[in-house]
Amino acid sequence: MNTNRKKILVVDDNPVIVETLSMKLASAGYQVLTAVDGSEAITAARNEKPSLILLDLNFPNDIGMTWDGFGIIAWLQRIDEGSGRTPVIVISGGEASKYKERSLKAGAIAYFEKPVNNEELLTQIKKILSADAGKPAQA
Repeated sequence: MNTNRKKILVVDDNPVIVETLSMKLASAGYQVLTAVDGSEAITAARNEKPSLILLDLNFPNDIGMTWDGFGIIAWLQRIDEGSGRTPVIVISGGEASKYKERSLKAGAIAYFEKPVNNEELLTQIKKILSADAGKPAQA
């Protein structure tokens, strides 16, 4: 598969961020999938099997179920066992001092603070998708 046609799932409850990232990724040649909450993210990851996931950490509560970015990362690790790990880049507006280390320990391959530098993010995505995705990359 051509690297530029790989699927990237963008998960964020802010429609402006989803739209901005989607436009940037599509213009770079990636196929973009979107989700606005944890339940949609899980469904999209299960059905579409993206090459990479851009994931916010905090979402409004779903009816009867609460997912946050850490729960989604843990779920991905369980379903990915034996088939290779789906790389996750966390993009968060929360305090980096509070979330960066925890995100990386949970299994994220990189961490970006909002507002995101789109050029740095695209460079990181290209590196992750063209290299061994199992090795942590520096953000």
